[in-house]
Formats: sequence, structure tokens, C-alpha cells
Amino acid sequence: MSGLPGARTCPGPGEASDLKSPLGAKFREPLTETRFQQLFGDAEQEPELLAEPRWSRLWRRRASACSGPGAWRLLLARLPPLRWLPHYRWRAWLLGDAVAGLTVGIVHVPQGMAFALLTSVPPVFGLYTSFFPVLIYTLLGTGRHLSTGTFAVLSLMTGSAVERLVPEPLSGNLSGIEREQLDAQRVGAAAAVAFGSGALMLGMFALQLGVLATFLSEPVVKALTSGAALHVLVSQLPSLLGVPLPRQIGCFALFKTLAAVLTALPSSSPAELTISALSLALLVPVKELNVRFRDRLPTPIPGEIAMVLLASVLCFTSSLDTRYNVQIVGLLPGGFPQPLLPSLAELPRILADSLPMALVTFAVSASLASIYADKYSYTIDSNQELLAHGVSNLVSSLFSCFPNSATLATTSLLVDAGGNTQLAGLFSCMVVLSVLLWLGPLFYYLPKAVLACINISSMRQMFFQMRELPQLWRISRVDFAVWTVTWVAVVTLSVDLGLAVGVVFSMMTVVCRTQRVQCLALGLAEGTELYRPLRESHKLLQVPGLCILSYPAPLYFGTRGQFRRVLEWHLGLGEGSKEAPKTGGPPDAAAEPVRVVVLDCGGVTFADAAGAREVVQLASRCQDAGIHLLLAQCNASVLGTLTQAGLLDRVTPEQLFVSVQDAAAHALERLELSGPKTCTVWV
Repeated sequence: MSGLPGARTCPGPGEASDLKSPLGAKFREPLTETRFQQLFGDAEQEPELLAEPRWSRLWRRRASACSGPGAWRLLLARLPPLRWLPHYRWRAWLLGDAVAGLTVGIVHVPQGMAFALLTSVPPVFGLYTSFFPVLIYTLLGTGRHLSTGTFAVLSLMTGSAVERLVPEPLSGNLSGIEREQLDAQRVGAAAAVAFGSGALMLGMFALQLGVLATFLSEPVVKALTSGAALHVLVSQLPSLLGVPLPRQIGCFALFKTLAAVLTALPSSSPAELTISALSLALLVPVKELNVRFRDRLPTPIPGEIAMVLLASVLCFTSSLDTRYNVQIVGLLPGGFPQPLLPSLAELPRILADSLPMALVTFAVSASLASIYADKYSYTIDSNQELLAHGVSNLVSSLFSCFPNSATLATTSLLVDAGGNTQLAGLFSCMVVLSVLLWLGPLFYYLPKAVLACINISSMRQMFFQMRELPQLWRISRVDFAVWTVTWVAVVTLSVDLGLAVGVVFSMMTVVCRTQRVQCLALGLAEGTELYRPLRESHKLLQVPGLCILSYPAPLYFGTRGQFRRVLEWHLGLGEGSKEAPKTGGPPDAAAEPVRVVVLDCGGVTFADAAGAREVVQLASRCQDAGIHLLLAQCNASVLGTLTQAGLLDRVTPEQLFVSVQDAAAHALERLELSGPKTCTVWV
């Protein structure tokens, strides 16, 4: 073999180069990391800044933020309307925002009251939760198309916490005063949970932990919402059938509720069963029409509000509440509750419930905001979203609201109705405000069975997420396993425990995949300057005595053992060369003893202390065995960790290269296979 792999022979005098590159070819010697920094690095730029202590730079940065321009930039970042409102296109967007906001507000009214029943609090508190959080997010949120308010999954999780903190008395027969006292205690518990989750999100914002949303992967979130939808369906069966049953909480609550419903089925109320059947017969087709003809309808058909008004009129005219003992909503207090700080004594008890709710709130809201931001070509600030939802939950808890977040159903409705900006939230608040101030008495005779039907029909999109499983199976079996394990855990255990199981299992799949990564032996693709895995093609050039290895995984305490065994096998070092299974390369790849090894670190995204010490030990063993070790493509973080671990005590800076091609060229020169004077091409 003549010439350097990854290199071109320099043309002599009078010779024309055979290189044809539109950018032109530039010949140079192989570049080490040190030489690259000398030529292109910025090590000598701003030496005073680099020498300045870290605390001094941080103080100077904060001082600049306290200046006039810095304070204005901070204000713009924390109050998004100051950025988008001056550029608001009033003629083009105002009508769409108004129609979308009014449409979503109409849906908020029955849905808020329905989700309040999931939370085990009176229906009016669902209206409060549909007003204050929406108003606050309009001022602080960055998602232009995001609709916030009551969310079924959070309501279900909050209801389980409320039932555990304030259980129903065993007697079950409560007087009017006792029922009011029990409701007040439950409202306080729900508000305390909202306060705790809001405080946790604000703490995450202060620590800039918006990246934590990535730990709730898409399969985990979809399996969580789909499994929670089944919990919602089963929990509403007693209301659908008119069977007064205590709410089951804890593990296996779904199966306990099913068993209780089947046992009490003979004593169900025919009147409430009829109301439920008629309500579902109207709501389900209307939702299907809205989905199928969303492009043709100017605004979605408000099936929920029509059903609420129709059922209220029917119950009033037929006196169903007195003649057939149909459970109704009753009086909705007008106005707003007095601001009240939740009992701080409850915070330690509800902390375990607030943490999963904070994670679910942020994960669902951030993912929804990102979907529509990508669709309509704008960006969101994940940390600002943490601030918006944290303040929303914290402040609204002072007005007896329960935890809230963005919802898929109302967000999709807002987009379909023509919403463009957060201004639609103000119109939505106007609808809820009118109900709280003036229209509340119209819902006095509303049967609670209708609210249960609204809860079930709103789960439609969550149930249909299961249709994505066949495609998920084809794309990634690992993601399919994460989805299945999370869904089974949510259904069999509970929503919060299922979330914990899903997150842990998802993280374990990542760890297991890093454990099974393959270290690949590379060869030069014939006629190119590219190094490819040897097993991919037979038209790859190999050099006796030269071994080029690529390790495409992080190097940390969990992978250091595998890294050591694989390198021992490839280099013939120690007993690992006999015991470790083969991970790449042809059978005769190690026929001749290795004299030079090039380790491609381009896939090593990070290294910890244990991994760095493993590389240092490898360099020491190679030095003892007479093997020349070259490292290529180490990023700055990995190179810094290796240097701190003492790598430069075992290798020289001339053994660190910026690319595999440069390292291979140097290796061939060392093996004395270069023949005439050669050099690499930088294109």
C-alpha cells in the first residue's frame, strides 16, 4: 500500500493535482490538538477575562443585569406580552383570538365543573381554576397557542391526594353543616397541593431546571395520560349509574372500584342511568363531527354547553331531583372567594403528591407548547414556562384553586377555532367571569351525571393514543416497552406510582443501551478519505499493526468495565483478550500484534473520573506493551477531564489529534509505511 490512508500525495513540481474539490484543496501536515489551538484556538483571547475569578465574573454579570438596559431585558424576558403585543396584528389576529377565546371559555365552564368532581371538591372551584390560571399564563407564558386550566390527569391525582388527606367519614350520613365542613377541608387540601407544586416549579425555575422535562419522554407521557384516562372512566362509573360509592385510592384502586360498581349495580338509579346514556349519545357524535369536519366548521360545535343547558332545563321542568333523587350541582356561589393562604402545616404531608404533579404539569405543558411552536415557527422558553406555571399554581392556590396545567383538548380547540396569541386567554376568562358573576344560577339543576359524561367524553384523545402502538413497535421496540410498562404500572398501581415506574424504567433503558454499545474497528473505505466500520464492507483497507477503534458511548463508571474488556480484546492485553466476546472487525483483525492504536473519541460525549482513570490506565498499559496510543476527536469537556486525571503523564500532546484522518496519517508515518513524502487533505 502506498500513500497515507486519509491523505493525498503531495504533487511534485510540474505535477497537476488530481483533487477535484469545489472549495479547493489545501495541503497540510497532520494536526494535533496543540497545533490546532495554536492556529485556530482562542486561548490567548481575553487573557484578563480567563484569569478573572469565577465569583468576580458572576458578580459583574449580575451588576450588568441591574443596569437600565439589563433590567429592561430582564423585564422583556419575564413578561412576554411586552415583546409580542407591540407587534400584534390587530386586524388579522383579533377576530381569531376573540372567537377562539370565547369558544374555549364556553368549554371551560362545564369541563371545569366536571373536573372539580374528579378533584373531590364542589363544582364552583373548577370555575375558579378555569379563571385565575388562564389569566396568569396569559401574562407570563410563552406558548401562543397554549390553553391552560383544569386537566383530567392532574384532577385525578389531586383527588386521590385529597381523599387520603381528608377521607369520607365511615358513617357516610352527613348533615348539611358537616358536609360543608368536609368540603372546606378538602378545598384547603387541594389548594395546599397546588401551592406545593407551584413552589416546586418556582424552585426549579430558580435553578434553571427546565431541562428536566426531557426525563419524561414522549412514551412515558402518552402512556401516563392514556392510563389515567382509564382511571377517569372507572372513577366516573358510580356517578353515571347513580350509585353512591366511596372513592377508592391507593394501589389497585381501579380494580377495587370496578368490583364495588359490579356489586352495587342492581341498586343503580334508572333516571341517572338514562340521563348518562342520553348525554353520551349526544356528546360522543358531536366530538366526532368536530374532529372530522374541523376544516369546514367555522367554530367547533359546543356540545358540552348545549348538553349542560338541555339537561338543566329537563331536570328543572321534570323535577328529577325531587321525584327520582337525581344528584344536581346546586347553588354556585357568585363572585370570588377571599384570598387565603393554604395551611403551611399541610405542606410536609402533601410534598410527595406535589412533586409528581409539578413534573406532569411542566412535562405536558412544555411538550404541547413545543409542538405548536414548531408548527407555527416560533420559540418557547422552557424556564419561562416553569415560571409561568409555577406562579399560576402558587397564586391561584390563594383563591382555593386546585392544580392546573395546559390541556390537549382545549389547546387543540383553541387552534382549530383560529387562535393566534395568548390574548385568546383574556376572552376565555371573560366567559368564565360572566358565569361566576351572573350566570351561575342557571346551572343549579345541572345533574352531576352529565358532568361525569363530560369527563368521559373529554378523554377521547387520550384513549386514541393507543392507536400509535403498532407504529411505535415498528420504530422502536424499546420505546414500545417503555410505553407498555408505564401504562400497566399506571393502571394497576396508581397514577403517581406509575409515573415513577415509567421514569425509572425509561432511564434504565438508557443505561442498558450504553452498556451494550459496540466498539467498532475502522478501516479506510477504498477510494475515499472516510473511515468506516470493518464489518460494513469488504472494500476497506487495513494496515498490519494499526488498529483504529471507535467507542461511540459516554465513558463513565457504568461503562468503564466494558470499555476495558473491549480494548483488551482488540489490543491483545491481558486475559480480556481471551475471554471477551468479539464486538467488531473481521476474524483476522488481530492476526498481527498491534503496534499503533488510534482511539476515536468523537462519540464519547462525556467522561467522569472513573472513565478518565480507565483511559489513563489504558495509556499506561499500552506504554508497557510497546503500543503507541493516539487519541482523536476528544471534545473539550472530555479532554479536560482526561487531563485532570493525569493523561498527559502517560502520553504527550503530540499524541492528541483533531481527527481520525490526522491520527491515521501520523500512525502510518510511525509504522514507516508512508513511502514518499505524503500529507493529508483538509477540505
